[in-house]
Amino acid sequence: MNALSQARRAYSAASAPTRTSRGTEYEAVARITARMRTAHSQGASGFAALAEALHENRKLWKIFATDVADPGNRLPQDLRARLFYLAEFTTHHTSKVLARRATVEPLLEINTAILRGLRSGAK
Repeated sequence: MNALSQARRAYSAASAPTRTSRGTEYEAVARITARMRTAHSQGASGFAALAEALHENRKLWKIFATDVADPGNRLPQDLRARLFYLAEFTTHHTSKVLARRATVEPLLEINTAILRGLRSGAK
């Protein structure tokens, strides 16, 4: 291996695109939403996969709730309150879905709306 190829390899990682926090949030929500949707489409046979995806979704929403509750968060207060409410709803509704007393659709709709907001806000 010569010096030129070593230099190329060392600097190739630096040329990778930098991800913004909004992009990271979008990626996380999109990945979890896709997992929930896929598991839900499998019906009863996908319930274990759905439970795993719901657990990840609940963890993500707890992170969002913690972030918007931080006094240093610079989002508008009204938006912070609405996001906190959605986090609370997600926690409670997830429990109902896991108990098989509710459907996952409202959680998918919430995540999809968040994805639209993250995508439109990135412009």
